[in-house]
This record gives sequence, structure tokens and C-alpha cells, in this order.
Amino acid sequence: MSATRPTAAPPAAAPANPVQAMLEAPLSLRERKKLKTRQAIRREAYRLIAEQGYEGTTVEQIAAAAEVSQSTFFRYFATKEDLVLTDEYDPAMVTALLARPSDEPFLHSCREVMVGLLRELLQHERDELITRMRLVDEVPALRARMHETANDPQRLYLTVLAQRAGIPEPTFEMRITAAAIGAATTETALQWAQGGGTQDIADLVDQAFAVLERGFTGL
Repeated sequence: MSATRPTAAPPAAAPANPVQAMLEAPLSLRERKKLKTRQAIRREAYRLIAEQGYEGTTVEQIAAAAEVSQSTFFRYFATKEDLVLTDEYDPAMVTALLARPSDEPFLHSCREVMVGLLRELLQHERDELITRMRLVDEVPALRARMHETANDPQRLYLTVLAQRAGIPEPTFEMRITAAAIGAATTETALQWAQGGGTQDIADLVDQAFAVLERGFTGL
């Protein structure tokens, strides 16, 4: 009687959410598990914050709700503020920007990539997006943390600009460009949150890039 050969496990089904599929595509199985843990912690945090408020929600409560230890929480998020301020979209943004034509103006590349990503997020993850930005707008500790170097959005643009140019360190012009983009997109997101998310944030970001591309003329 021959031994029964083990049957390979079927491949995991692709996520129905295209944003999740985009985030998981370049990841190994181990990295996908870590991504889902991060997302589960953040999801439980937002649920508790909606019930208790930001200040009334502790790391201990978030960890318990997500069924992880506090040490696990801090392996994924350095602080409670970072739970709100960080996300999983940066690697996808970098990949998409580097895939754009190398001779395309950088502002145009950013405009196309960011508006496209935001349209996907609005369709599939709008509630989480507006929850994040409302918290950043309303909680002073988050606003202060957002302006620290570790959470500065211009780092992403500097990384891409330097890689596109094939240089180890960004130039002064690159730093000015990245700072302008980071400030413009942050201000746009805050305005969207202050308006209760009633406007189309993708359209607002598109308008912001239009202002940057024409060099503030007419102001």
C-alpha cells in the first residue's frame, strides 16, 4: 500500500479590496501577516477611539482589543500617535512613482499617482481615511507629532527624487520641491477633514498640484 502524498495547501484567495491587493502584492507571506496585524491593531484602535475619544483610549486597551500584547503593539507602532500618523501606502507610492517615465516632470508624476491612489481609497477605505485626518486636525498631540522628522511626508518624495536622479543625497532644489509637495498635500488633507469629508479629496489634491505646477502665479 503506497503512502499518501501530502496535498499542497491551495493558494490564498486574492483580497477583494484592490487597495489591499496592491499593498500585499510585493510582500512575502511573513510580511503579509505583519501587515494584517498592523491593520487589525489600527482597526481596533479606531473603534475604541470612536467610543471613548482619543485621550480616553489607552495602548493597553487597544492591545487587548486586537488580542496582542503591549510589547507587540510597540513593535508595530512606536507611540499611540504613530498608530494614526503612519500607514501602509508609502511603499506603494514609491513603487508607483518610480514606475513613471523618468523624464516626466516630478510634480506631474506625483499628481497622477496620488490622485489615482486617493480615488481607490475613497472607494474602498473612505471611513478610515477621514477618521485619521479628523484626529490629526482635532488632537494637538497628533499635530505636534506630525511635524517631527520621523513623520515628515517630504521624506518619501526626497527618496524618489534621489533615486530617479541616481544620486546618494538630494539636492537643495529637490528638498525645496519635496517640502512644497509635503506641505501642500498635508494642508489639503486637513482642509478636507475640517469640511467633514464632504468635498472630494482627490479633486482637492489635484487642485493643489495645479497650484504647484503653475508656480503660484497669480497669487
